[in-house]
Amino acid sequence: MLKKPAGAILMVSLLAIVATAIGQTLLNERPGMDAHQSIPTRGMTMESVEASFGTPTSRRAPVGDPPITRWEYPDFIVYFEYKRVIHSVEKRSRS
Repeated sequence: MLKKPAGAILMVSLLAIVATAIGQTLLNERPGMDAHQSIPTRGMTMESVEASFGTPTSRRAPVGDPPITRWEYPDFIVYFEYKRVIHSVEKRSRS
């Protein structure tokens, strides 16, 4: 009599594990963009970002310790720790 409830508990547990293992795929590039039009990647220097993507539309002064600097471009925002990219975020389209 205990075998059926134990089997059901095992089945529910396995289904829960499988359900949590299904992830979401995030795109680093927008559909239709060439590889050279992607956003800056982690580890790039400020100089290489500016050489590859041009002058940002705005630059925010460093904040905090370690200093985090933010550069804004028309399609994305780049965050630097000291002089290296730590994160790039694509802006949402306003539709």
